Amino acid sequence: MGMGADPARLGTPGETRARYLRALRSGDPTQRSILFSIKLDGTFAGFSALNQHDLQTNYSHWHIVNFSRRRCGLSTALYPHRIKMYFDTTNMERLIHQTRPQNVGVNAMLEKYVRVAETRFIENPDGMGRPGIFNLRYVHRYDVERIFEMARSARR
Repeated sequence: MGMGADPARLGTPGETRARYLRALRSGDPTQRSILFSIKLDGTFAGFSALNQHDLQTNYSHWHIVNFSRRRCGLSTALYPHRIKMYFDTTNMERLIHQTRPQNVGVNAMLEKYVRVAETRFIENPDGMGRPGIFNLRYVHRYDVERIFEMARSARR
């Protein structure tokens, strides 16, 4: 299924809906999973989910689900803003990007901002993925301004 989602972890459509409803941002600083919507020109384009475990162990997942908005540079353009939003709305210090090496599009986008720190087998990946080999990239709170500078430089 897709890029390695585990159907057993996805659950039923009702369970998925309940999981997303629980993740709608409540403002509670102890909320572990937070869901953010992506709207473009007034239309739902996708979503981003942030799973918080502790100050150093946090994972984000993002999905452009509107097929007309895929492969047009939206994720690249939103990346600095998405990262800033995570750090502005939480007290986390580090975000971990966990991506499968064969997910070429996402890895190419991330490579513009943050390099792979390690590639290894993960038995229990964050989110809905099956076990497998993952690229790990680390983004710290202090990286936000550097990421925006990289985005500005790329536009010049």
